[in-house]
Amino acid sequence: MASTVGRMDTMMQKRLAARTRGPVYVPGAEGYDEHRLGFQLLDPHRPSVIVAATEARDVQAAVEFAAETRSPLAVQAGGHGLAAPAEGVLINTRRMSAVRVDPRTRVAWVEAGATWRQVIEAAAPYGLAPLSGSFPGVGAISYTLGGGVGLLARRYGFAADHVRRIDLVTLDARLRQVTAGSDPDLFWALRGGGGNFGVVTGMEIDLVPVARIYGGSLFFDVEQAPDVLDAWRHWTATVPEEMTSAVTTLSYPDLPMLPEPLRGRQVAQIQISYAGPLKDGRDLVEPLRSLGPILRDTLRELPYAESGAVFDEPDEPHAYRSRNLLVNDLGPQALADLTKAAGPSAPVMTVVGLRHLGGALAREPRTANAVGHRDATYAVTVLSPVQAGEDEVVRETHRDALAPLAADAVGCSLNFTFGPLSGDEVRSAFAPADYARLTRIRARHDPHGLLRANHVIPPAG
Repeated sequence: MASTVGRMDTMMQKRLAARTRGPVYVPGAEGYDEHRLGFQLLDPHRPSVIVAATEARDVQAAVEFAAETRSPLAVQAGGHGLAAPAEGVLINTRRMSAVRVDPRTRVAWVEAGATWRQVIEAAAPYGLAPLSGSFPGVGAISYTLGGGVGLLARRYGFAADHVRRIDLVTLDARLRQVTAGSDPDLFWALRGGGGNFGVVTGMEIDLVPVARIYGGSLFFDVEQAPDVLDAWRHWTATVPEEMTSAVTTLSYPDLPMLPEPLRGRQVAQIQISYAGPLKDGRDLVEPLRSLGPILRDTLRELPYAESGAVFDEPDEPHAYRSRNLLVNDLGPQALADLTKAAGPSAPVMTVVGLRHLGGALAREPRTANAVGHRDATYAVTVLSPVQAGEDEVVRETHRDALAPLAADAVGCSLNFTFGPLSGDEVRSAFAPADYARLTRIRARHDPHGLLRANHVIPPAG
Protein backbone atom coordinates (compact mmCIF):
# COMPACT_ATOMS: atom_id res chain seq x y z
CA MET A 1 0.00 0.00 0.00
CA ALA A 2 2.80 2.44 0.93
CA SER A 3 4.55 1.80 -2.38
CA THR A 4 1.31 2.48 -4.27
CA VAL A 5 0.87 5.80 -2.48
CA GLY A 6 4.50 6.63 -3.22
CA ARG A 7 4.01 5.96 -6.93
CA MET A 8 0.88 8.13 -6.96
CA ASP A 9 2.82 10.95 -5.24
CA THR A 10 5.60 10.69 -7.81
CA MET A 11 3.12 10.78 -10.69
CA MET A 12 1.43 13.83 -9.17
CA GLN A 13 4.77 15.54 -8.69
CA LYS A 14 5.81 14.92 -12.31
CA ARG A 15 2.50 16.15 -13.70
CA LEU A 16 2.72 19.43 -11.79
CA ALA A 17 6.46 19.91 -12.23
CA ALA A 18 5.97 19.83 -16.00
CA ARG A 19 3.71 22.89 -15.71
CA THR A 20 5.65 25.04 -13.23
CA ARG A 21 8.93 26.91 -12.97
CA GLY A 22 9.00 26.58 -9.19
CA PRO A 23 9.83 23.26 -7.52
CA VAL A 24 7.18 20.72 -6.55
CA TYR A 25 7.37 18.59 -3.40
CA VAL A 26 5.57 15.46 -2.22
CA PRO A 27 5.63 13.76 1.21
CA GLY A 28 9.00 12.29 2.04
CA ALA A 29 10.89 14.45 -0.45
CA GLU A 30 13.65 16.77 0.70
CA GLY A 31 12.15 20.22 1.09
CA TYR A 32 8.60 19.02 1.74
CA ASP A 33 8.59 19.79 5.47
CA GLU A 34 10.38 23.10 4.99
CA HIS A 35 7.66 24.30 2.63
CA ARG A 36 4.64 22.99 4.53
CA LEU A 37 5.68 24.43 7.88
CA GLY A 38 5.20 28.08 8.78
CA PHE A 39 5.54 30.33 11.80
CA GLN A 40 2.61 28.53 13.42
CA LEU A 41 3.91 25.03 14.21
CA LEU A 42 0.74 23.58 15.71
CA ASP A 43 -1.09 21.11 13.45
CA PRO A 44 0.58 22.07 10.16
CA HIS A 45 -0.69 21.42 6.64
CA ARG A 46 -0.46 17.85 5.35
CA PRO A 47 -0.66 18.32 1.57
CA SER A 48 -0.30 15.60 -1.04
CA VAL A 49 1.75 18.02 -3.13
CA ILE A 50 3.32 21.45 -2.65
CA VAL A 51 4.00 23.98 -5.39
CA ALA A 52 6.68 26.48 -4.36
CA ALA A 53 5.43 29.17 -6.71
CA THR A 54 7.85 31.67 -8.25
CA GLU A 55 5.37 33.50 -10.48
CA ALA A 56 1.67 33.81 -11.24
CA ARG A 57 1.83 31.08 -13.87
CA ASP A 58 2.92 28.59 -11.22
CA VAL A 59 -0.13 29.56 -9.18
CA GLN A 60 -2.35 29.10 -12.22
CA ALA A 61 -0.90 25.63 -12.83
CA ALA A 62 -1.47 24.59 -9.22
CA VAL A 63 -5.05 25.92 -9.21
CA GLU A 64 -5.78 24.19 -12.51
CA PHE A 65 -4.41 20.90 -11.15
CA ALA A 66 -6.48 21.18 -7.97
CA ALA A 67 -9.62 21.87 -9.99
CA GLU A 68 -8.94 18.94 -12.35
CA THR A 69 -8.44 16.51 -9.49
CA ARG A 70 -11.07 18.10 -7.20
CA SER A 71 -8.36 18.40 -4.54
CA PRO A 72 -8.57 20.80 -1.59
CA LEU A 73 -6.38 23.86 -2.20
CA ALA A 74 -4.59 25.95 0.43
CA VAL A 75 -2.13 28.85 0.26
CA GLN A 76 0.66 29.68 2.68
CA ALA A 77 3.31 32.38 2.82
CA GLY A 78 4.72 32.86 6.33
CA GLY A 79 2.10 30.67 7.96
CA HIS A 80 1.39 32.93 10.95
CA GLY A 81 -2.38 32.67 10.76
CA LEU A 82 -2.72 28.93 10.16
CA ALA A 83 -5.98 27.86 11.80
CA ALA A 84 -6.54 24.29 10.59
CA PRO A 85 -4.50 21.82 8.53
CA ALA A 86 -5.29 21.32 4.87
CA GLU A 87 -4.62 18.38 2.60
CA GLY A 88 -4.54 18.21 -1.19
CA VAL A 89 -2.56 20.95 -2.97
CA LEU A 90 -0.59 23.59 -1.05
CA ILE A 91 0.73 26.67 -2.83
CA ASN A 92 3.70 28.14 -0.98
CA THR A 93 4.24 31.75 -2.08
CA ARG A 94 7.39 32.61 -0.12
CA ARG A 95 9.48 32.89 -3.29
CA MET A 96 7.12 35.53 -4.68
CA SER A 97 8.36 38.36 -2.50
CA ALA A 98 9.05 41.30 -4.82
CA VAL A 99 8.09 44.81 -3.70
CA ARG A 100 8.09 47.89 -5.94
CA VAL A 101 7.50 51.42 -4.64
CA ASP A 102 6.40 54.44 -6.67
CA PRO A 103 7.20 57.40 -4.38
CA ARG A 104 5.45 59.86 -6.71
CA THR A 105 2.04 58.20 -6.35
CA ARG A 106 2.75 56.77 -2.87
CA VAL A 107 1.87 53.29 -4.05
CA ALA A 108 3.56 49.92 -3.55
CA TRP A 109 3.18 46.75 -5.58
CA VAL A 110 3.52 43.74 -3.24
CA GLU A 111 3.84 40.12 -4.32
CA ALA A 112 2.02 37.29 -2.56
CA GLY A 113 4.85 36.13 -0.32
CA ALA A 114 6.29 39.47 0.78
CA THR A 115 6.38 40.29 4.48
CA TRP A 116 5.62 43.67 5.96
CA ARG A 117 9.32 44.01 6.79
CA GLN A 118 10.15 43.90 3.09
CA VAL A 119 7.48 46.50 2.29
CA ILE A 120 8.60 48.75 5.16
CA GLU A 121 12.23 48.61 4.02
CA ALA A 122 11.29 49.40 0.41
CA ALA A 123 9.13 52.39 1.41
CA ALA A 124 11.36 53.90 4.13
CA PRO A 125 13.90 55.64 1.85
CA TYR A 126 11.06 57.79 0.51
CA GLY A 127 9.66 58.78 3.92
CA LEU A 128 6.68 56.49 3.37
CA ALA A 129 5.16 53.60 5.32
CA PRO A 130 2.61 50.85 4.72
CA LEU A 131 -0.26 50.19 7.12
CA SER A 132 1.66 47.28 8.59
CA GLY A 133 0.99 45.33 11.76
CA SER A 134 2.75 44.90 15.07
CA PHE A 135 5.00 42.09 13.78
CA PRO A 136 6.98 42.92 10.61
CA GLY A 137 7.48 39.24 9.78
CA VAL A 138 3.79 38.69 8.95
CA GLY A 139 2.78 38.26 5.32
CA ALA A 140 1.48 41.57 3.95
CA ILE A 141 -1.13 40.03 1.63
CA SER A 142 -2.88 37.65 4.04
CA TYR A 143 -2.88 40.35 6.74
CA THR A 144 -4.57 42.81 4.37
CA LEU A 145 -7.12 40.31 3.08
CA GLY A 146 -8.31 39.86 6.68
CA GLY A 147 -8.66 43.59 7.29
CA GLY A 148 -5.42 44.56 9.00
CA VAL A 149 -5.28 46.59 12.24
CA GLY A 150 -1.78 48.00 12.45
CA LEU A 151 0.42 50.54 14.18
CA LEU A 152 -1.15 53.49 12.32
CA ALA A 153 -4.69 52.12 12.39
CA ARG A 154 -6.53 54.86 14.28
CA ARG A 155 -5.00 57.50 12.02
CA TYR A 156 -5.44 55.76 8.63
CA GLY A 157 -7.87 52.85 9.11
CA PHE A 158 -7.64 49.21 8.06
CA ALA A 159 -4.96 48.06 5.64
CA ALA A 160 -7.82 46.70 3.51
CA ASP A 161 -9.13 50.26 3.12
CA HIS A 162 -6.01 51.21 1.14
CA VAL A 163 -5.92 48.56 -1.58
CA ARG A 164 -6.05 49.75 -5.18
CA ARG A 165 -5.76 46.56 -7.18
CA ILE A 166 -5.53 42.82 -6.57
CA ASP A 167 -4.10 40.28 -8.99
CA LEU A 168 -6.03 37.07 -8.41
CA VAL A 169 -6.07 33.55 -9.82
CA THR A 170 -9.65 32.36 -9.58
CA LEU A 171 -10.66 28.70 -9.45
CA ASP A 172 -10.99 28.58 -13.24
CA ALA A 173 -7.19 29.24 -13.29
CA ARG A 174 -7.63 32.68 -14.84
CA LEU A 175 -5.35 35.50 -13.72
CA ARG A 176 -7.48 38.60 -13.17
CA GLN A 177 -6.74 42.18 -12.26
CA VAL A 178 -9.48 42.97 -9.78
CA THR A 179 -10.40 46.59 -9.07
CA ALA A 180 -13.47 48.47 -7.98
CA GLY A 181 -14.21 49.14 -11.63
CA SER A 182 -13.45 45.72 -13.12
CA ASP A 183 -15.28 43.54 -10.58
CA PRO A 184 -16.81 45.50 -7.70
CA ASP A 185 -18.30 42.44 -5.94
CA LEU A 186 -15.04 40.50 -5.90
CA PHE A 187 -13.00 43.59 -4.99
CA TRP A 188 -15.35 44.23 -2.07
CA ALA A 189 -15.15 40.61 -0.83
CA LEU A 190 -11.39 40.20 -1.05
CA ARG A 191 -10.75 43.21 1.20
CA GLY A 192 -11.84 41.80 4.54
CA GLY A 193 -13.22 38.41 3.51
CA GLY A 194 -9.87 36.64 3.63
CA GLY A 195 -8.56 34.03 1.21
CA ASN A 196 -11.92 32.54 0.29
CA PHE A 197 -12.28 33.72 -3.30
CA GLY A 198 -9.09 32.84 -5.15
CA VAL A 199 -5.31 32.92 -4.85
CA VAL A 200 -3.83 36.42 -4.69
CA THR A 201 -0.54 36.78 -6.55
CA GLY A 202 -0.01 40.49 -5.90
CA MET A 203 -1.59 43.64 -4.57
CA GLU A 204 -1.25 47.38 -5.16
CA ILE A 205 -1.55 49.34 -1.91
CA ASP A 206 -1.38 52.93 -0.73
CA LEU A 207 1.56 54.13 1.34
CA VAL A 208 1.26 56.95 3.86
CA PRO A 209 3.66 59.85 4.58
CA VAL A 210 5.05 58.57 7.88
CA ALA A 211 8.81 58.42 8.33
CA ARG A 212 9.03 58.37 12.14
CA ILE A 213 6.77 57.64 15.09
CA TYR A 214 6.94 58.08 18.83
CA GLY A 215 6.69 54.51 19.98
CA GLY A 216 7.69 51.72 22.31
CA SER A 217 6.36 50.33 25.57
CA LEU A 218 5.94 50.96 29.26
CA PHE A 219 6.13 47.87 31.49
CA PHE A 220 4.40 47.67 34.89
CA ASP A 221 4.28 45.05 37.62
CA VAL A 222 0.59 44.16 37.96
CA GLU A 223 1.02 43.45 41.65
CA GLN A 224 2.18 47.04 42.14
CA ALA A 225 -0.29 48.52 39.62
CA PRO A 226 -3.33 46.22 39.73
CA ASP A 227 -5.63 48.67 37.90
CA VAL A 228 -3.29 49.36 34.98
CA LEU A 229 -5.67 47.91 32.36
CA ASP A 230 -8.56 50.01 33.59
CA ALA A 231 -6.38 53.12 33.75
CA TRP A 232 -5.24 52.51 30.16
CA ARG A 233 -8.90 52.13 29.12
CA HIS A 234 -9.80 55.50 30.69
CA TRP A 235 -6.74 57.09 29.04
CA THR A 236 -7.76 55.86 25.56
CA ALA A 237 -10.93 57.99 25.77
CA THR A 238 -8.74 61.12 25.88
CA VAL A 239 -6.31 60.59 22.98
CA PRO A 240 -6.46 61.81 19.36
CA GLU A 241 -6.58 59.56 16.29
CA GLU A 242 -2.83 59.87 15.80
CA MET A 243 -2.42 57.68 18.89
CA THR A 244 -2.75 53.93 18.35
CA SER A 245 -2.14 51.87 21.48
CA ALA A 246 -2.57 48.49 23.10
CA VAL A 247 -1.87 46.76 26.38
CA THR A 248 -0.73 43.20 26.97
CA THR A 249 -0.52 41.32 30.25
CA LEU A 250 1.11 37.98 30.98
CA SER A 251 3.01 36.20 33.73
CA TYR A 252 6.70 35.72 33.01
CA PRO A 253 8.44 32.64 34.39
CA ASP A 254 11.51 33.19 36.52
CA LEU A 255 14.08 32.14 33.93
CA PRO A 256 17.61 33.53 33.44
CA MET A 257 17.18 34.14 29.68
CA LEU A 258 14.44 36.71 30.33
CA PRO A 259 15.12 40.39 31.13
CA GLU A 260 15.80 40.62 34.86
CA PRO A 261 13.10 43.23 35.66
CA LEU A 262 10.38 40.99 34.20
CA ARG A 263 11.29 37.60 35.66
CA GLY A 264 8.71 35.98 37.90
CA ARG A 265 6.24 38.85 37.59
CA GLN A 266 2.87 39.40 36.00
CA VAL A 267 3.61 42.31 33.68
CA ALA A 268 1.35 44.77 31.89
CA GLN A 269 2.99 46.20 28.76
CA ILE A 270 1.40 49.33 27.28
CA GLN A 271 2.36 49.65 23.62
CA ILE A 272 2.41 53.09 22.00
CA SER A 273 2.52 54.20 18.37
CA TYR A 274 1.99 57.93 17.88
CA ALA A 275 2.01 59.34 14.34
CA GLY A 276 2.51 62.98 15.25
CA PRO A 277 5.06 65.43 16.66
CA LEU A 278 7.46 63.98 19.22
CA LYS A 279 6.59 66.51 21.95
CA ASP A 280 2.86 65.83 21.58
CA GLY A 281 3.46 62.12 21.88
CA ARG A 282 5.48 62.55 25.05
CA ASP A 283 2.83 64.81 26.58
CA LEU A 284 0.01 62.38 25.74
CA VAL A 285 1.83 59.44 27.34
CA GLU A 286 2.82 61.32 30.49
CA PRO A 287 -0.33 60.38 32.50
CA LEU A 288 0.51 56.70 32.04
CA ARG A 289 3.82 57.11 33.82
CA SER A 290 2.04 57.74 37.11
CA LEU A 291 0.29 54.33 37.16
CA GLY A 292 3.04 52.72 39.20
CA PRO A 293 6.76 51.89 39.19
CA ILE A 294 7.95 51.38 35.60
CA LEU A 295 9.92 48.18 35.11
CA ARG A 296 11.07 49.08 31.59
CA ASP A 297 10.60 52.12 29.37
CA THR A 298 11.40 51.72 25.65
CA LEU A 299 9.51 54.80 24.41
CA ARG A 300 11.44 56.95 21.96
CA GLU A 301 11.23 58.55 18.57
CA LEU A 302 12.07 55.86 16.07
CA PRO A 303 12.14 55.49 12.30
CA TYR A 304 9.18 53.54 10.99
CA ALA A 305 11.68 50.99 9.68
CA GLU A 306 12.17 50.03 13.37
CA SER A 307 8.44 49.89 14.17
CA GLY A 308 8.66 46.22 15.15
CA ALA A 309 10.24 47.44 18.39
CA VAL A 310 6.87 48.78 19.60
CA PHE A 311 5.44 45.35 20.43
CA ASP A 312 8.81 43.53 20.26
CA GLU A 313 7.08 40.19 19.68
CA PRO A 314 8.85 36.79 19.60
CA ASP A 315 10.23 36.00 16.15
CA GLU A 316 10.88 32.27 16.57
CA PRO A 317 8.28 29.87 15.08
CA HIS A 318 6.23 28.10 17.76
CA ALA A 319 2.90 26.42 18.46
CA TYR A 320 0.09 28.64 19.72
CA ARG A 321 -3.65 29.24 19.73
CA SER A 322 -5.68 32.41 20.23
CA ARG A 323 -9.26 33.66 20.29
CA ASN A 324 -10.66 37.17 20.34
CA LEU A 325 -13.74 39.31 20.70
CA LEU A 326 -14.56 42.81 19.49
CA VAL A 327 -16.35 44.83 22.15
CA ASN A 328 -18.02 48.20 22.56
CA ASP A 329 -16.94 48.67 26.14
CA LEU A 330 -14.65 47.29 28.82
CA GLY A 331 -15.85 47.68 32.39
CA PRO A 332 -13.64 47.53 35.49
CA GLN A 333 -14.84 44.04 36.47
CA ALA A 334 -14.21 42.64 32.98
CA LEU A 335 -10.70 44.09 33.03
CA ALA A 336 -10.06 42.67 36.49
CA ASP A 337 -11.20 39.26 35.23
CA LEU A 338 -8.90 39.51 32.20
CA THR A 339 -5.99 40.48 34.45
CA LYS A 340 -6.62 37.40 36.57
CA ALA A 341 -6.92 35.21 33.45
CA ALA A 342 -3.34 36.12 32.56
CA GLY A 343 -2.09 35.71 36.11
CA PRO A 344 0.20 33.06 37.57
CA SER A 345 -2.76 30.87 38.59
CA ALA A 346 -3.91 30.35 34.98
CA PRO A 347 -3.90 26.65 33.94
CA VAL A 348 -1.58 27.45 31.02
CA MET A 349 0.47 30.50 30.10
CA THR A 350 -2.07 33.04 28.85
CA VAL A 351 -1.37 36.35 27.15
CA VAL A 352 -4.24 38.85 27.22
CA GLY A 353 -4.04 41.65 24.65
CA LEU A 354 -6.29 44.69 24.31
CA ARG A 355 -6.17 47.01 21.29
CA HIS A 356 -7.78 50.41 21.09
CA LEU A 357 -9.84 50.76 17.90
CA GLY A 358 -12.03 53.65 16.74
CA GLY A 359 -10.76 56.71 14.91
CA ALA A 360 -10.30 56.07 11.20
CA LEU A 361 -11.12 52.39 11.75
CA ALA A 362 -14.72 53.41 12.46
CA ARG A 363 -15.16 55.27 9.17
CA GLU A 364 -16.18 53.73 5.87
CA PRO A 365 -13.40 53.89 3.26
CA ARG A 366 -13.81 55.61 -0.09
CA THR A 367 -14.47 52.21 -1.66
CA ALA A 368 -16.54 49.95 0.61
CA ASN A 369 -15.17 46.55 1.62
CA ALA A 370 -16.19 43.52 3.67
CA VAL A 371 -14.41 44.46 6.91
CA GLY A 372 -16.87 43.92 9.74
CA HIS A 373 -17.74 45.67 13.00
CA ARG A 374 -16.14 49.05 12.40
CA ASP A 375 -18.08 50.32 15.40
CA ALA A 376 -16.10 48.18 17.87
CA THR A 377 -14.07 50.14 20.40
CA TYR A 378 -11.62 47.45 21.54
CA ALA A 379 -10.27 44.11 20.39
CA VAL A 380 -9.61 41.58 23.16
CA THR A 381 -7.34 38.62 22.40
CA VAL A 382 -6.25 35.69 24.54
CA LEU A 383 -3.26 33.69 23.29
CA SER A 384 -1.34 30.73 24.65
CA PRO A 385 1.64 28.70 23.54
CA VAL A 386 0.55 25.08 23.25
CA GLN A 387 2.60 22.14 24.45
CA ALA A 388 1.82 18.51 23.63
CA GLY A 389 -1.48 17.43 25.22
CA GLU A 390 -2.59 20.97 26.12
CA ASP A 391 -5.08 21.57 23.30
CA GLU A 392 -8.22 21.08 25.38
CA VAL A 393 -7.05 22.98 28.45
CA VAL A 394 -6.03 25.91 26.21
CA ARG A 395 -9.48 25.93 24.56
CA GLU A 396 -11.20 25.91 27.95
CA THR A 397 -8.92 28.61 29.34
CA HIS A 398 -9.60 30.92 26.41
CA ARG A 399 -13.33 30.25 26.51
CA ASP A 400 -13.47 31.03 30.23
CA ALA A 401 -11.36 34.18 29.85
CA LEU A 402 -13.63 35.67 27.19
CA ALA A 403 -16.97 34.52 28.64
CA PRO A 404 -17.48 37.63 30.86
CA LEU A 405 -17.25 39.85 27.75
CA ALA A 406 -20.08 38.15 25.87
CA ALA A 407 -22.68 40.82 26.74
CA ASP A 408 -20.56 43.62 25.25
CA ALA A 409 -19.22 41.66 22.26
CA VAL A 410 -20.22 42.60 18.71
CA GLY A 411 -18.38 39.71 17.07
CA CYS A 412 -14.82 38.63 16.43
CA SER A 413 -11.90 39.51 14.15
CA LEU A 414 -10.65 36.72 11.91
CA ASN A 415 -7.16 38.23 11.79
CA PHE A 416 -6.66 37.88 15.54
CA THR A 417 -7.88 34.27 15.69
CA PHE A 418 -5.22 31.57 15.48
CA GLY A 419 -7.20 28.36 15.63
CA PRO A 420 -10.27 26.74 14.07
CA LEU A 421 -13.61 28.53 14.34
CA SER A 422 -17.12 27.18 14.04
CA GLY A 423 -19.34 28.39 11.22
CA ASP A 424 -21.26 30.59 13.66
CA GLU A 425 -18.03 32.17 14.89
CA VAL A 426 -16.88 32.98 11.35
CA ARG A 427 -20.33 34.43 10.64
CA SER A 428 -20.01 36.66 13.72
CA ALA A 429 -17.09 38.51 12.11
CA PHE A 430 -19.46 40.21 9.64
CA ALA A 431 -22.79 41.99 9.49
CA PRO A 432 -25.51 39.45 8.53
CA ALA A 433 -26.15 41.00 5.11
CA ASP A 434 -22.42 41.16 4.36
CA TYR A 435 -21.92 37.53 5.35
CA ALA A 436 -24.77 36.46 3.05
CA ARG A 437 -23.20 38.47 0.22
CA LEU A 438 -19.81 36.84 0.86
CA THR A 439 -21.32 33.34 0.60
CA ARG A 440 -22.93 34.24 -2.73
CA ILE A 441 -19.65 35.57 -4.10
CA ARG A 442 -17.87 32.45 -2.86
CA ALA A 443 -20.45 30.27 -4.66
CA ARG A 444 -19.86 32.21 -7.87
CA HIS A 445 -16.07 31.81 -7.79
CA ASP A 446 -15.56 28.54 -5.89
CA PRO A 447 -18.85 26.59 -6.06
CA HIS A 448 -17.23 23.32 -4.93
CA GLY A 449 -15.51 24.90 -1.93
CA LEU A 450 -12.02 23.73 -2.91
CA LEU A 451 -10.21 26.64 -1.26
CA ARG A 452 -9.23 26.03 2.35
CA ALA A 453 -8.84 29.50 3.80
CA ASN A 454 -7.75 29.98 7.41
CA HIS A 455 -11.38 30.71 8.28
CA VAL A 456 -13.80 29.35 5.71
CA ILE A 457 -16.79 31.26 4.38
CA PRO A 458 -18.80 28.51 2.66
CA PRO A 459 -20.39 28.94 -0.77
CA ALA A 460 -24.10 29.70 -0.66
CA GLY A 461 -26.53 26.97 -1.69
